[in-house]
Amino acid sequence: MLLYPPIKDLLGQVPSRYMLVNLVASRARKLSSEAESSGEPLEEKAVSLAIQEVADGTLTVEEAEEGLSAGESAQESAQTEA
Repeated sequence: MLLYPPIKDLLGQVPSRYMLVNLVASRARKLSSEAESSGEPLEEKAVSLAIQEVADGTLTVEEAEEGLSAGESAQESAQTEA
């Protein structure tokens, strides 16, 4: 079984395999959640879409960290309101 794009190419975008797995998994969950809430089916598997985003350079570690910190602050504000 061949993986496209190759892991070595993906690791050029992300510093470690561990971070790559976490980045792709996080993005895939977000894509699946967005597709489910909108009722639109995904044309490809969410993991495949996330991997392609990393390979294209549209998904980076910095963007994921920014999204995570924004999500954390939204979650904190929701908890304080409750």
